[in-house]
Amino acid sequence: MTTAASAPARTPRLKAVIREDSRVTPLELFFDLVFVLALTQCTALMADLPTWEGLAKGLLVLGIMWWSWVGYSWLTSVVNPEEGVVRLVMFGAMAGLLVVSLCVPEAFDDSALLFACAYGVVRVAQIGLFTIASRDDPELRRSVVGLSASTAVGVGLLVAASFTDGALQGGLWALALVLDMLGPALFGADGWKLVPGHFAERHGLIIIIALGESIVAIGAGVETRVDAGIVAAAVLGIIVAAALWWLYFDVVALVAERRLARAVKGREQNEIARDSYSFLHLPMVAGIVLLALGMKKTVADVEEPLKLVPAVALLGGTASYLLAHVAFRLRNVHTLNRHRLITAVLVVAFLPAALELPALATLAVLAAGLVALIAYEALRFSEARDRVRHQLVTDAPVD
Repeated sequence: MTTAASAPARTPRLKAVIREDSRVTPLELFFDLVFVLALTQCTALMADLPTWEGLAKGLLVLGIMWWSWVGYSWLTSVVNPEEGVVRLVMFGAMAGLLVVSLCVPEAFDDSALLFACAYGVVRVAQIGLFTIASRDDPELRRSVVGLSASTAVGVGLLVAASFTDGALQGGLWALALVLDMLGPALFGADGWKLVPGHFAERHGLIIIIALGESIVAIGAGVETRVDAGIVAAAVLGIIVAAALWWLYFDVVALVAERRLARAVKGREQNEIARDSYSFLHLPMVAGIVLLALGMKKTVADVEEPLKLVPAVALLGGTASYLLAHVAFRLRNVHTLNRHRLITAVLVVAFLPAALELPALATLAVLAAGLVALIAYEALRFSEARDRVRHQLVTDAPVD
């Protein structure tokens, strides 16, 4: 018979349970699925309006939605999302994020106010859970109060923007994004908590989700029967997506995760997490989304040259991804990745030719360039790469 003294302690149903392990839970993966629609909607918004204005709107929407996802990646690195009230609130946030995603095509028009309100619900749910989790932690509570202020300003600006249009509306969106993202920097990083392995894995998974969207874009771009040109574009698209996967997961993700885990808990670890993951993963994801737009337009007509905006999306998106890697390494190991920097410059320099060549040829050149970069790194740094991939203790940069 189990006595009261030996019975396991039970957690109150409405209490947020502090996370102790680094395993990404099924509920977190389920939550991320809603973000798949968000990425798809951003690509569709830009594809339907392939102009500089459409590109700017798509990137603004992506930035706003990215920051909402980032908030939950920090939240679930503090609390267990499958215990207590957190599970129910996560479901509610998913519903809110789904409404936000559905509003994306008209986020600057008829659905602007609904977008802002739904986004506000998603962020309020996050702040509410953080408030519960910080009940016995004064430092975390101070950080949450600061985050609440920047979040309120951001949501308020989006609501105000819903009553405007044109340049003023775009300016309010940009200001909302900048002020919201600067909140954690302005109010300090001392009080936050995170589990390094879990935090790094969540961001790695979102890179995979973004790459999956680039593959979906290939299928969405097919408007005619599948012929040899479509097959070639699909194969090249997979090569490009696989190359981007390789460039991140082969070594970069391993080094960054270990660097985060070895950082001193508190300000140092939190600032690395904020800079390397919350901030620098945004241009990576944005680059992949832009690439998806370029591939979608490529598959739509493989024989014709890409127009200026899709060409900029295809090549500029790839360059953004590579430059984010350069900054990522600079932040984590304080060295410059010259070959990825040079590759990014060469990709952008190819733009004039891309406006003249068939879209399929441009995609082929891009794929060849990325494969050449990977081959160079694998051969040039083979020993260091092997150490990083097969030894548990190393910080040495290899690319």
